[in-house]
Amino acid sequence: MPVSRLRARVRPPRVLALDLSQPVTDAPPGGLVGRLSGPKRPQLRDVLEVLEAAAADPRVRVLHARVDQPAASWAHAEELREAVAAFRRSGKPALAHAQSFGEAGDGTLSYFVAAAFDEVWLQPSGEVGLVGVAREERFLADMLDKLDVRPELDRRHEYKTAANVATHREFTDAHREFADRMVESHYEHLVAGVGGDRSLSHEAVTALVDRAPIAAEEARDAGLVDRLAYRDEVVAESKQRAGEGAQVTTLAAYRSLVRRRQLRPGRRTTVALVHGHGAIQAGRNRRSMMGPVMGSDTVTLGFQQAIRDKKVRAICFRVDSPGGSAVASDAVWRAVARAREAGKPVVVSMGSVAGSGGYWVAMGADRIVAAHGTLTGSIGVVSGKFVLRGLRERLGITSDAVERGAHARMFSTEQSFSDDEWEQVQAFLDRVYDEFVRKVAEGRAMSPEEVHEHARGRVWTGADAAERGLVDRLGGYRAAFATVRQLVGLPTDARLRVRVLPRQSLAERLGIKQSDFDDARAVARELGAALRGAGLDAGVVRMSGDAARD
Repeated sequence: MPVSRLRARVRPPRVLALDLSQPVTDAPPGGLVGRLSGPKRPQLRDVLEVLEAAAADPRVRVLHARVDQPAASWAHAEELREAVAAFRRSGKPALAHAQSFGEAGDGTLSYFVAAAFDEVWLQPSGEVGLVGVAREERFLADMLDKLDVRPELDRRHEYKTAANVATHREFTDAHREFADRMVESHYEHLVAGVGGDRSLSHEAVTALVDRAPIAAEEARDAGLVDRLAYRDEVVAESKQRAGEGAQVTTLAAYRSLVRRRQLRPGRRTTVALVHGHGAIQAGRNRRSMMGPVMGSDTVTLGFQQAIRDKKVRAICFRVDSPGGSAVASDAVWRAVARAREAGKPVVVSMGSVAGSGGYWVAMGADRIVAAHGTLTGSIGVVSGKFVLRGLRERLGITSDAVERGAHARMFSTEQSFSDDEWEQVQAFLDRVYDEFVRKVAEGRAMSPEEVHEHARGRVWTGADAAERGLVDRLGGYRAAFATVRQLVGLPTDARLRVRVLPRQSLAERLGIKQSDFDDARAVARELGAALRGAGLDAGVVRMSGDAARD
């Protein structure tokens, strides 16, 4: 038997198969319980890491990916496209396949990702729903009127539109202005990207968008799709191109291989990765009814551990947050400042959104990296309350109160703000906005007047934010880690050891919530009290309580 064939049997070529039939997630990895019980959505950083390793691995000959729904945001789509483009530069073929790019629905983002591959394959019964970009918002003012709910909200300034959903019935001029610019920025990026990938002119792509959704055969004839085939045919073609004896390797299997390689001895520079994901509130990371919460205590702990760890040379802070508490945001801002004071450069990598408080936590970093489609800025503030008294009375619910202090019921939903209280709301808005602008000016080396011009609550895409000095560089994780290498004086190809902080406790790795421990301690205390009341030894109960606390 020829040596080449024997070697192929011992170390057969690989086809890397990515299942992106569900959108990638950028949230920090959950515990074991969540992994076993929840849907298996691929982690964005896992996909990027695997594609980078596969490009340099001579055994990986072909990439094929199922891309029915790979991304739920423009920023994630762009990061996937960049990673695929980097893989293609290795000279290895990359094939994308979908049953349909939006079956009777919007498949724009799915196709945007697929277009970055060498070839786009589509099931014969599918279609290309490259329908374009739109932004729709629902306004609740009429509904609240009918319910006798009165919003008493104000903002700084006219582009800070978070409260508009409750106070208006349609776009204000400022709201429409930034929404239109946002859509235009995404659309132009889409058209340019698809045109470049598929060798189509700007005019040709816009004409195809206006015709979409487009049936499979028509899409192939128009140059949007290369071949019409079923999934098994794509797998067979990939194995044939990879060579005799080729084996298909999944994302999870190849990721495990990559992680084992990273444990081998060798010089690597350690970089901390701290996640800031979700609405910003004081306390620990957690999930609420509205989604994930970025707890200022958890993020601050991550920075503290990075500062104390002598092996950590720099920190990459991944921010994906629409904002939240100004006070909690400021606590995270301070953690970033302390890391820099300790000589640890901080590079912020913005995900899908990093606006309002999401920008507050980022503005003090050494460098800020955002995707073209990241939604950021929103430098402004909203405050107020909803008065529910009318709704309560309609429902037959009565209330009464006693109070001490002129403003004891200032935030009660039973009554409107008094004139004096409304003045205090205005003072709060001015104070927070002025502090926000001042800290942006300090962090971005701009004057407060310059910042105000780009602030006033306005949301920018990453590309527009970069033009205005609010962002340093466009890109995702890859660009952020390249910036880290630059700041610590490493070669561009230096290998990094990424350490995710804060370190998770055993309970967190298992996915057990802090509230479960709180409940356990409460039960232990009550049981201990009962045993003591019965004259029994409660030492075991006290030990159980301590164990739960750890």
